[in-house]
Amino acid sequence: MGLTAGIVGLPNVGKSTLFNAITKKNILAANYPFATIDPNVGVVIVPDYRLDFLNDLYKPKSLVPTAYEFTDIAGLVKGASNGEGLGNKFLSHIREVDAIVEVVRCFEDSNIIHVENDVNPIRDIEIINVELILSDLEIIENRINKIGKKASMSKDKEIQKEAEILFKIKDVLEKNQPVRSLHFEDDEWAFVKHFNLITAKPIIYMANVSEDDIVSGNKYVEMVREYASNEGSEVVVVCAKIEAELSELSDEEKNEFLKDMGVEESGLDKLIKATYSLLNLATYFTAGADEVRAWTFKKGMKAPECAGIIHSDFQKGFIKAEVMSYSDLVLCGDEKKVKENGKLRLEGKDYIMKDGDICYFRFNV
Repeated sequence: MGLTAGIVGLPNVGKSTLFNAITKKNILAANYPFATIDPNVGVVIVPDYRLDFLNDLYKPKSLVPTAYEFTDIAGLVKGASNGEGLGNKFLSHIREVDAIVEVVRCFEDSNIIHVENDVNPIRDIEIINVELILSDLEIIENRINKIGKKASMSKDKEIQKEAEILFKIKDVLEKNQPVRSLHFEDDEWAFVKHFNLITAKPIIYMANVSEDDIVSGNKYVEMVREYASNEGSEVVVVCAKIEAELSELSDEEKNEFLKDMGVEESGLDKLIKATYSLLNLATYFTAGADEVRAWTFKKGMKAPECAGIIHSDFQKGFIKAEVMSYSDLVLCGDEKKVKENGKLRLEGKDYIMKDGDICYFRFNV
């Protein structure tokens, strides 16, 4: 399962510079609103040190890491929900992603125009969040208008249940709060996800700072952290300029560069880790002489579901899964010793997959 994240923010906050850096794509990054007109999609490799060990051990013909898909979406302005700027075109693109990465300007630079004329990260966040809330509210109100009267007169429990959920969502949106602030039971979520509401998606705030503030942060970063903390969201501090420089370096040069700056990992790596945590994701592996490959799955998924990520036939005809943990393989040194030490397990349909599992699926269709 691929991970998709939409990079959003007001014009001139560093979205396209960041996107250029992390995907090494040469899209237009200009100092004026709407430099990005159509959504640009780029795929980056998810860093995983475990693949290096597996690659050295199996020496496969092919090494396939898991990937992270970024969509750079055109800058949003006040009034977008009513069609201002790129308006609904922006909003339709953001409905397709798994998570939202909201880039917030946390640096001063008189050479880069701010669409609101000064730096105020909380105001910027609220401009975007209000537009997203208004867009979701329009969808909910339209649906209520279609089924509201029918629900009040009908004895159909499904329609009544949907109407109840719709009014619950409408109430929270009218209080200027996102849908993700609500808790839904599994049966309720079945209704909610049908509407693909933007504010139901998890969000990470990416505070874009100057090179001088990448280690210590600044007052703007603290403002964003406080705001995010109040709604249970995360903040990743990044310097888009530094990420652009890192994108041109080899892995060895990149590590040396970060070390000299006193930074442990790049903003992109921090973002990927934060997003995986946010979406409750983990990684399992398949490994052999032909291919070593990483696969992304949601924590809590059982072995047949994870097999289905590779191919639907694997899930349909699932018999058993041969499983060893990455840590056991490292400890034992190779597969043969894993087996000799009784660490290779045969798991059935109820086995809940764990991060770092190395699997071979038995199936028959």
